Amino acid sequence: MPELPEVEVIRRSLQNRVQGGSIVALHVNRADIVRAGLPTVSWYTDTIITGVTRRGKCVIFTCQGTHETRHIVSELGMTGLWFFQQNLAASPQHLHVHLTLSGTTAHDLHYWNPRRFGRIWLLNDQELETFVLRRFGPEALDLNESTFVALVKGCRGRLKPFLLDQHHMAGIGNIYANEILFRAGIHPHARGNRLHLTTCHRLFHAMGQTFQEAIAAGGSSIRDFRAPDGSRGHFQEAHLVYQKERHPCPHGCQASITRIPGDRSSFYCPVCQKKR
Repeated sequence: MPELPEVEVIRRSLQNRVQGGSIVALHVNRADIVRAGLPTVSWYTDTIITGVTRRGKCVIFTCQGTHETRHIVSELGMTGLWFFQQNLAASPQHLHVHLTLSGTTAHDLHYWNPRRFGRIWLLNDQELETFVLRRFGPEALDLNESTFVALVKGCRGRLKPFLLDQHHMAGIGNIYANEILFRAGIHPHARGNRLHLTTCHRLFHAMGQTFQEAIAAGGSSIRDFRAPDGSRGHFQEAHLVYQKERHPCPHGCQASITRIPGDRSSFYCPVCQKKR
């Protein structure tokens, strides 16, 4: 599923191609894909896209009308993507929302989501604020080091589920939680409040470095992920532990990567990430 780096890659691509353009028409092919604001679809005709932002795993289009600003909030969920061309989608029958644009280098924009875990919200400013406050903690990439450390030290349970909880900090998913914890040398079941301060600082820098490298590489193209122009990311080629069960540890410690099974399997090195 798209995580922070993939969603940021999508956001930047969309911003470069559609920001400043006009929405000629917004078409919704499945009414159940829109969770709020369905009667307002026609409002977006002739509005200007003044911004493309990201919150957690959502891409948000800010649209300026004559007297009001509204937003198209697209949750990507497990399989959601935006494409500039319909033929880039593996299954065109799962293209649920279409935007026709003018004044941009992209003339069309298509929301593809075959499993439909993600949804579209059409919200005004107040509704967007409520939506964000209800669903997300602070952005993982926007946290300063002291705030991040305070959050981790407040975790009394296992660290990895804490990192995955979007209410604590937004954007981290299973792929990057595994990679970040390995780089920081922390066991997935470690308890945040028991970590030494130097370990918390190491975790913060591992998170930032991992995200920046992943964004620069275009994200991780595992299963369906593609950028809006159809291009694949390459960070999966740099994964150190995710889905590397039984592979030798990249640190050369002679151990093999071990998997802890579950809904969100953990991959770690039992030597480099000892549970203390």
